[in-house]
Amino acid sequence: MTPSALDRRLAARKRETEAALRAVIVRGSAWPPRLRAAMRYSLLGPGKRIRPTLALETAHLLDGARGRARALDAACAVEMIHAYSLVHDDLPAMDDDRLRRGRPTTHVRFDEATAILAGDALLTEAFALVEEGSAGPAADGRLRVVGEIARAAGAAGMVGGQALDLESEGRARFGLALVAGIHRRKTGALIRAAVRVGAICAGARARDLARLTDYGESLGLAFQIADDVLDETGTTDVTGKRRGGDAERGKATYPAALGIPGARSAMSRAAAQAHQAVLPFGARAAVLRALVDRVVARAS
Repeated sequence: MTPSALDRRLAARKRETEAALRAVIVRGSAWPPRLRAAMRYSLLGPGKRIRPTLALETAHLLDGARGRARALDAACAVEMIHAYSLVHDDLPAMDDDRLRRGRPTTHVRFDEATAILAGDALLTEAFALVEEGSAGPAADGRLRVVGEIARAAGAAGMVGGQALDLESEGRARFGLALVAGIHRRKTGALIRAAVRVGAICAGARARDLARLTDYGESLGLAFQIADDVLDETGTTDVTGKRRGGDAERGKATYPAALGIPGARSAMSRAAAQAHQAVLPFGARAAVLRALVDRVVARAS
């Protein structure tokens, strides 16, 4: 797939996702106005919508437009969980960031209490969206999706990863096992879940689900390493965040453990594993493969 073809495909999925996310906010007319405004700010700010795109493209790979339609609510739920996690990660008690995606973070734009509540609401409403979804899978499929997202977001997933991340700050040395454990939970779990819920909504067979799970895990690793490298080497215009923030706070990152060249080598290996996982799908996996290449190109 050419870069321009991928750009068009990503733009289409982003439009699809953002239209559905705006509808979620519109349906929340009974929510307190300031809370609703903070939720909208956090959810609909600038972003590539990679996680919902992964869910939609995985469903499309397996069952075309019908699969994609069935996965839309789940894809939006994943993005709501992601948005909540960013709001809470940026809080003064966590990473204390004042800039996200080139804009003031939610607690800076509103206030800390409102940001906490907006994150809480996005997390909770994500599960309600899946449960209420009329175009999605049958009830047993929706229950599986809820479980996938809950495990990815919970103590064994994102929340646990953030806890380990905070505990490790400021250490003089980082072992690779610690870095991998943090990022497998903090970033990889939700990317893996995005792929899996798309597959579940499209009725994936066990063998295909296993292959796609391997893809999601490898892509999640490559994605996090790329982010770590960009934090060290990229500009604010590229990352939307202050450069070098991870190193300044003594974060356990791949560059901290391996150096920039070593981190890039690890990223390339993870990308190769992601490509290998979807090889049996042939041309149908063109978008998933192109996404891997795009992630790697950002930090190469």
